[in-house]
Amino acid sequence: MSPKNLSVIKKNHKNLKNELNNKRISKIYKKFESNCNLKKNFIVAVSGGADSLALAFCAKIYSIKNKLNPKFLLIDHKLRSESTKEAKTVKQLLKKFSINIEILTWKGKKPSNNISSLAREKRYELLFKKCDKFKISNILLGHHQDDLLENFFIRILRGSGLNGLVSFDIKNKIGNKNLLRPLLNENKENLMFLSKKVFNFYVKDPSNEDEKFQRIRIRKLIHELQNNGLDKKKFLKTIRNLKYSNIAANYYVNENLKKNSFFLVKGNRLILNKVFFEHPHEIVFRALSEAIKLIGRKYYSVRGKKIDNIIDSIENNDSLKATLGGCIIEKVNQTVIISKE
Repeated sequence: MSPKNLSVIKKNHKNLKNELNNKRISKIYKKFESNCNLKKNFIVAVSGGADSLALAFCAKIYSIKNKLNPKFLLIDHKLRSESTKEAKTVKQLLKKFSINIEILTWKGKKPSNNISSLAREKRYELLFKKCDKFKISNILLGHHQDDLLENFFIRILRGSGLNGLVSFDIKNKIGNKNLLRPLLNENKENLMFLSKKVFNFYVKDPSNEDEKFQRIRIRKLIHELQNNGLDKKKFLKTIRNLKYSNIAANYYVNENLKKNSFFLVKGNRLILNKVFFEHPHEIVFRALSEAIKLIGRKYYSVRGKKIDNIIDSIENNDSLKATLGGCIIEKVNQTVIISKE
């Protein structure tokens, strides 16, 4: 690197750190730093929205302070005609701050239904491939407090159980990838302030006003509820209390797996004994879901209704052979064997 380029980078780093002199920005960064707590390199998922640009800023400061080399990635879904132009604009803007972004493109035919869900799956697929390439296991995402509330309501409409309702957390794991949301406790107004103050820019996605998307309808519903007396702080406290209950349930799920299952390396099979199925339904449901995900080598769990059906079949039949989640599930006498399909 030439002395001139090195000088520019040092100047950019100094200017970014100077933004922490602003008390509001400094408070946001301190929350981020506390929630992040990483000593290894990470990937930062950037979209160009106010939340993701705030994430990029905090991640860059964090990397400078901790002498890390994160990778900043932006997914161009090509779901809107202007998305590629926006992606290039974000890349050029952040380059001025020595934040170098790589644009990943979702290629191929786009769906006409279930767009948000499929786009999310494709986004994670592209990010995970880069994780494998760079040998990085941590991904930073720009979700914030409003996303937490919206996700809770979306899960209610899906009929999710406790685990699904509180699955959105600061730290989650999908396979061997760690998803971190260090801004999850931050409100959107603060992130918009940061992005405007530091970059004087952020992308305004028109789809954020399109009520054909369930998330947008939920967003407007929450806004209406707030106008009619919903106390956001109390609601967030309720979610937090539910998370404590979920932690307790997960303890018993792990105990069930540890004490009542046995892994056979030969044949990559998991043996579940009779006692495995003698626990409360929620514990059996979660433990079996984890077992199928493990053997099937899937990132995501099988849908709840299918797990319920297979549990009913196991309980009501002396013998059974079925396929689910990339696995073959067999019941022989009082034992259930799960193997790769």
